[in-house]
Amino acid sequence: MNNLDRKPAVGVPNQGFRLDRSGAKIWGVCGGIANSTGIDPMLVRIGFVIGALISVGTAAIIYAAIGLIAD
Repeated sequence: MNNLDRKPAVGVPNQGFRLDRSGAKIWGVCGGIANSTGIDPMLVRIGFVIGALISVGTAAIIYAAIGLIAD
């Protein structure tokens, strides 16, 4: 099997940002970020959780703002 036959591990990034409500846990913000960047959604969710703990909730406020403003 050559390198051209392999599929990307995560996916190809989409153009633009949209909330991903199909696989949403809360508002679909992390899924939307994952789709637009090509990163695994679980890694984005873990990043937001760690960010919320380290920043004493600032990441949670940013998450809510993105969820309310996007789409």
